[in-house]
Amino acid sequence: MKIIDVHTHPVFFGKGKTKPEVDQLVAYSKSLGIEKMVCLGDVLVHGPCPSAKELRAINEQTRQLLAWYPKFFIGFCYLNPTLGEKAIRQELDRCLAEGFQGIKLEIANNARDAVMTPLMRAAAAHDIPVLQHTWDTLGKPMRKTHSDPKDTCLLARRFPDVKIIMAHLYGFGLRGVLEAQDLPNLYIDTSSCLPFAGLIEYAVEKLGPERILYGSDIPIRELGQCIGRVTGSDIDESAKRKILYSNAHTFLNLA
Repeated sequence: MKIIDVHTHPVFFGKGKTKPEVDQLVAYSKSLGIEKMVCLGDVLVHGPCPSAKELRAINEQTRQLLAWYPKFFIGFCYLNPTLGEKAIRQELDRCLAEGFQGIKLEIANNARDAVMTPLMRAAAAHDIPVLQHTWDTLGKPMRKTHSDPKDTCLLARRFPDVKIIMAHLYGFGLRGVLEAQDLPNLYIDTSSCLPFAGLIEYAVEKLGPERILYGSDIPIRELGQCIGRVTGSDIDESAKRKILYSNAHTFLNLA
């Protein structure tokens, strides 16, 4: 079964950036049926709120991966919305000129914050998707910057003309699936945490298979296990093919 992985960090805290390491990752991934990977960058190497200079260095590592394997890797530009509109526009324009195809957001701020507006307007203007780190944060001290599914869903409501990936199905769980139900521009990826029974099935039941994208979150997770969450789920083969490949193929305009 062909696979597109929409959530990967091939370079993670500085590891994985040499050509032999990348060669090994690509070969292993292809052996499992993975045809393409979306690279989201080494997002936490400089902490939760990287500077413009640090962002550029992270995105340059992604650009190097694209240069080595242009038919395998897809780059998303890592941005920090708190740096302001000018910095956002400069780095995004630079990345798009290098062939990047989306935006990655981590934990510099919460998805409901006003600083998101210039970035989301830029995404709409360029017609590119935004992948937002999302986690169940209710009652937890990380609430300020880790976006809860309520926050990411509010972002999708505020910007209905932007396609958004709410990352980490196994980090936001059943509640996140329910929050996402009435938002056609919001997709979820299957990344993060150990699997537990019935979650893929529940997401398919509530959202339909078309709004679910396979993601692994490597190297934090193991590829075989992440693929097995989908292939071992109690859904039909057509739904599995959509989640693993065809949804992402359409979402990323890979025709």
